[in-house]
Amino acid sequence: MARVKGGNVSKNRRRKVLKQAKGYFGSKHRLYKTAQEQLFHSGAYAFRDRKQNKRNFRKLWITRINAACRLNDISYSKFIDGLNKAGITINRKMLSEIAINDPKSFTELVNTSKKALNGEVKKEVKTEEKTTKEDLSTKTLTELKNMAKEAGVKGYSTMKKEELIKNLK
Repeated sequence: MARVKGGNVSKNRRRKVLKQAKGYFGSKHRLYKTAQEQLFHSGAYAFRDRKQNKRNFRKLWITRINAACRLNDISYSKFIDGLNKAGITINRKMLSEIAINDPKSFTELVNTSKKALNGEVKKEVKTEEKTTKEDLSTKTLTELKNMAKEAGVKGYSTMKKEELIKNLK
């Protein structure tokens, strides 16, 4: 039987690997075997660094927020604790942007945080408004059943949607 060398298929596969390895140093962009090995490593590094990138940005944002907090005579940890006690939820990326671009607004946030730490500001709790008949009709059956369960409606599990809406009114 004749030996099969792969011909165009193998050549195209190798060409694809060498094309991906373009720009690598030394034999890593010339020789197929070393190029392929370097591509495996490059893929692993890229995967690892996508995770590390997120960590690095979070560190940067925290550093910026901390610097802005120090200008307003408060530590970063007390500032974040105060925001949590005040019920303000804002991520560190946005806090960092506010600290850089709008120092006055950031100072207001710091003052709110300080008040919350002193117990002057109560945590704001959002209350659900009573739903009207139109609002109930837009909800799914499972949502209506959960609402009926919370309201203490008996036999809600076997009711149809219209019956649930009528009983929830």
